[in-house]
Amino acid sequence: MVRKPVVSTISKGGYLQGNVNGRLPSLGSKEPPGQEKVQLKREITLLDGVSLIVGTIIGAGIFVSPKGVLKNTGSVGLSLVIWAVCGVLSLFGALCYAELGTTIPKSGGAYLYILETFGPLPAFLRGWNELLIIRPASTAVISLAFGNYILEPFFPTCEPPELAIKLLAAVGILLLTVLNSLSVKWSARVQDFFTAAKLLALLIIIVPGVVQLIKGQTQNFKDAFEGSDPSIGGLPLAFYSGLYAYVGWDYLNFVTEEVKNPEKNIPLAIVISMPIVTVAYVLTNVAYFTTLSPEELLLSNAVAVTFGERLLGNFSWAVPIFVALSCFGSLNGSLFAMSRLFYVAAREGHLPKILSMIHVRRHTPLPALIVSGPLTAIMLFLGDLFSLINFMSFGTWLFYGLVVAGLIYLRYKKPDLHRPIKVPLFIPILFLLTCLFLVAVSLYSDPVNCGIGFVIILTGVPVYFLFVYWDKKPKWFRRISEKITRHLQLLLEVVPEEDKLDYKDDDDK
Repeated sequence: MVRKPVVSTISKGGYLQGNVNGRLPSLGSKEPPGQEKVQLKREITLLDGVSLIVGTIIGAGIFVSPKGVLKNTGSVGLSLVIWAVCGVLSLFGALCYAELGTTIPKSGGAYLYILETFGPLPAFLRGWNELLIIRPASTAVISLAFGNYILEPFFPTCEPPELAIKLLAAVGILLLTVLNSLSVKWSARVQDFFTAAKLLALLIIIVPGVVQLIKGQTQNFKDAFEGSDPSIGGLPLAFYSGLYAYVGWDYLNFVTEEVKNPEKNIPLAIVISMPIVTVAYVLTNVAYFTTLSPEELLLSNAVAVTFGERLLGNFSWAVPIFVALSCFGSLNGSLFAMSRLFYVAAREGHLPKILSMIHVRRHTPLPALIVSGPLTAIMLFLGDLFSLINFMSFGTWLFYGLVVAGLIYLRYKKPDLHRPIKVPLFIPILFLLTCLFLVAVSLYSDPVNCGIGFVIILTGVPVYFLFVYWDKKPKWFRRISEKITRHLQLLLEVVPEEDKLDYKDDDDK
């Protein structure tokens, strides 16, 4: 079968572009264009959306965060309350993003919403914080958890070697980068499978826990709130630990342009996903406490493994395996979303143009994926990533608050915007106040790490003015940049997307 070549032309910006029916040829081809437009396809269904949210949220967090929540609350009862409240807060945040995602139907999540409401500099700083530090570091932590748990059965009496964990994590990143580069549909199918696997992992913990409750193992729930420590120093840290386990509720907004019928499926996927995750998390923690005392839980470095060893006997080997599968699915969702952030930021001119281009046949953001995978792999070998995430939590919640402030701003600035869904105003106000509370209290309780996080965000300011705002760059610099981009296009077989989405209000008509 002979492939039809592509008409490749030079755009005004100096880049190759064209419709695709086959392989990107040399410059100057004069065959008529094919019928298929080069753009990201809408291949994510409602089930895929639910799988992306649930599959990304349920990763390493539920297996490591219980210790942090209990440590900073001081009691079983208050820790369970925190898990439930974190679920409700995450649902409120997700509903706010659902309104923004259907009002501004573009991929990119928080970065894009800040760009549309507050302009390029705040959006660039969000992208700088998210793309170069938080997202690669968070994804690396998930991959390390994957490596650690999959090696756990092979080292029953000692800790797995650190180098082996990192190498296995790097292999996982490489495999998923290749998969996401080949097909959006296949990466979605993999996400569906691993979402089912991780729900099964939670059931392996929840069902025996329920059986324990039926048998009357409720001693750890007597005087459940005794010893509670709702102090201004500890409570925010408990929320951070709990909310870390819910990270991923906004991931569907990163791929809005690839969701089928987004006005219906985005809010539906959120309303279905968040209660599933919240109920599963609360029941998982209840199950832990049917078997482990608070003191035993605090002494464990792998709560799920300790639970399995104590309750499941010979079947305990299944726990680390299913936890590893859970982390692998979360890693897939994280890489999928991170590549779309690179893609959208480049499309808006905040990253090199090549990162905004799409493979001519596979319709995947190949250059963005090529950057996302290795950047995450590099993070594996940079030391203690958990400390990095802790002090960058300040910036994360600062920008969450900015996004929701943008929603409130658009309500008053552009009331006539088409809003397929419109959440009650108390939801964004409550979520914004929560963000401000977490930022303020974290400044009070840990000013050093918050200060470091703030400085890292501010380092993006000179980068923005030098590489983005300054548009009178020397001609030689632009010529070299365009030449490199064209050669990379030919090498990777990528072109810019043909159609950009936009949204209009009545003032624009």
